[in-house]
Amino acid sequence: MLDAMSAPLLTAQAADLEAASRVVYRLEQTFRYSYDAPVADLRQRLVVLPPAVHGDVHRRLATLSVTGPADGAWRRTDRRDAFGNTVTRVSADRVAEHVEFRLAAVLERVVPACAHEAHAAVPRTALRDPRLLTPTALTAPDEAVVELAESLRRPENPLETAERVCSAVHARFRYAPGTTTFRTTAAQALAGGVGVCQDYAHVMIAVMRHLGVPTRYVSGHLIGQGGTHAWVDVVVPGLVEGRPGAVAVAFDPCNDKRAGAGHLTVAVGRDYADVAPTSGSYRGEGVRGTLTSARDLGVVSLQP
Repeated sequence: MLDAMSAPLLTAQAADLEAASRVVYRLEQTFRYSYDAPVADLRQRLVVLPPAVHGDVHRRLATLSVTGPADGAWRRTDRRDAFGNTVTRVSADRVAEHVEFRLAAVLERVVPACAHEAHAAVPRTALRDPRLLTPTALTAPDEAVVELAESLRRPENPLETAERVCSAVHARFRYAPGTTTFRTTAAQALAGGVGVCQDYAHVMIAVMRHLGVPTRYVSGHLIGQGGTHAWVDVVVPGLVEGRPGAVAVAFDPCNDKRAGAGHLTVAVGRDYADVAPTSGSYRGEGVRGTLTSARDLGVVSLQP
């Protein structure tokens, strides 16, 4: 797997990925905060490290490096949050000009013999988990969201409902970067009819939760798309290791389809606020900070 860090990236179409029995991906991502004067008491929260296992995807290698703090003096802790995501916290007493976080990871997808095993297993209690059924500040429904939800209500199983909602949300939006922010709510996004993947996901979550289906927000990556991507996990009953349990089936309302071999999950939560890739604070009166980021994701090995 070490070779995957330097191997050339392959040109792979979506159809190639879906038909493959094994895919190895390389992910490289950087976040750089630049300051126009020295800052103190830097506190940074990062949710960028993919899980060790998610469905049929395994993390084989991963490093997260930090550069920039004065004298190289910085501290790091890695902890699991309530959803099992790895949350990295970095602190530094002083940063002169910039701090940069660089992630390098190798992920491997091995298609299981049984298709249902590709879905991420979740505790059976997730089927009635109030965190996945209760509106949040970003997903609280207004009259328009409720009206949309009720128009889609049918006496069908949750996955059929999710298919209908996914397509309906997709049809209500025009993808337009820069028209919304990370504070935009599902109700505001639906009213505007424009947004980005985060908004599509929030609206689908708001509708599904109103219909009584446990749903969670997913932050991750999509092959062929720059930056991070967002979609939705719908939690339904399913077999886990041959026994009754629960699984998370992923839907991408931004692209009106189920998430597939081009989607790589990083973290899950109630909404974007739980899984924002990077957030933090610093002390420095009048100091301005600028964030720049870059991402390189591709396939280094593919077996039919």
